[in-house]
Amino acid sequence: MKYKNILFIVMSFGLLSLQSCNAQKQKEKKPNIIFFFTDDQSYDTQKDFGNPDVKTPNLDILANNGVIFKRHYNTTAICMASRANVMTGQFEYKTGCNFDHGSLGTKQWSTSYPVLLREAGYRVGFAGKFGFSISDTNGGWRKEGEVAKKDFDFYGGSPHQTSYKTKENKSMVKYAAEYPHSTRAYGAASIDFIRESVKEDKPFCMSVYFKAPHKPSQPDPVFDSVYKNIVFRKLPNYGRKAGEHLAKQSKMGRQYPRFETWGYDKDETYQEALRKYNQLIYGVDYSIGMVLEELKKSGLEENTIIIFSSDNGYFNGSHGLGSKVLPYEEGARTPLIIVDPRQKNKAIQTTSLSGNVDITATILDYAGVDIPAIYDGKSLIEVVENPNKQVRNSLPIVQVWGPDATHCLTVMDEQYKYVYWYYKDEEKGILPTEELFDIKNDPYEMVNIAKLPKHKIQLDKMRKLYDIQLNHWKTEGVKYNGYEKYESLFVRQ
Repeated sequence: MKYKNILFIVMSFGLLSLQSCNAQKQKEKKPNIIFFFTDDQSYDTQKDFGNPDVKTPNLDILANNGVIFKRHYNTTAICMASRANVMTGQFEYKTGCNFDHGSLGTKQWSTSYPVLLREAGYRVGFAGKFGFSISDTNGGWRKEGEVAKKDFDFYGGSPHQTSYKTKENKSMVKYAAEYPHSTRAYGAASIDFIRESVKEDKPFCMSVYFKAPHKPSQPDPVFDSVYKNIVFRKLPNYGRKAGEHLAKQSKMGRQYPRFETWGYDKDETYQEALRKYNQLIYGVDYSIGMVLEELKKSGLEENTIIIFSSDNGYFNGSHGLGSKVLPYEEGARTPLIIVDPRQKNKAIQTTSLSGNVDITATILDYAGVDIPAIYDGKSLIEVVENPNKQVRNSLPIVQVWGPDATHCLTVMDEQYKYVYWYYKDEEKGILPTEELFDIKNDPYEMVNIAKLPKHKIQLDKMRKLYDIQLNHWKTEGVKYNGYEKYESLFVRQ
């Protein structure tokens, strides 16, 4: 009897020890990460972001299982620069990368999240529109992603703007027969990558950079019936009248004429444009659903972080504008959803300020990789755990692409947005202009309060944040690709 008791005690301790080890292994097991990134998707394109007309069942699933960031912005609202920002965790004036300026340098790429994750033992995959070239001599135009291919275990990227026709993207050709539209093909490629990673028993990070809903408006015909009879509403800031109060400089780029040339000015063509735009997003939603189903089948859904966002927003007629680039809400603000299945917080919304560079830091933080000191991004894990947490007190939006008149620097805090337009043409009556918007109480930016005396305290505060941001540009910005001139041009006059 004595020996039986001793044996029981030994076995009990052994079982407890085994359970402890298993719990520790589970805790130490690195999570998988999937980053879905669309192109030109405005924040107002999902039910959870306030649109009652759209159908996004799989994005709704993500929203119901994660944290929705209601004030997420791209620190440059155009694809090339934004993608370089997201890959490197740095603001544009530190990447030196944008149309009209130049390529991303090899130094900046060396601390990108795909490179650092691979060094940390992750399998790293990519599919879709890479969007920028990597070169110290500004080479590689229209061959975007070629230099980076070697840094991925799986590469399904294509150069330049890519094509909605799967067969026209060399890396995707094998999926063309079953998935002729590239949006669904990227879902299929992601599934293959996941299965390969399972075979190799390695944690993985898959980045899916969709072309959709970028123009040309060529949605997958499989979904032609989805929005056949839907009539889309218009935002409160729709139309030319809602843009009369904005700075003259904001009307001097391609965004202003595109309100008419892209058909947003007439109801019939507006509805047709919105149907195609949202049908493209529906295709993305379907592709995401393909991947979610695979995670479930593979038993990986409980240890896979999912991040969803877009490279910039879109003016579907807001303020009488079309396209993107400008720092107003519809141009720079996008959806962001982070799903960590290990967290208790579900279907939570946060108004904590966040930017595209923060996605980079968050990915590394989830993977247990040290965030480089050079990064401007901050990890959002604390916000996922506590939606009331603020990890940054300000964020810039850089706009130095296109006509000089539209170049500006913007800074935001938890409530206000301050825009400084430096350009002047006295003959045309165009002078340097300040704009200040109370995003909390005026989310559609219908009133510029910069000249109202009762808001002088807020204006002075935002000016100071602006000056701090410009000083950061001066001290840390690259001194090539034309960025140094803004150190003086953007000084407030």
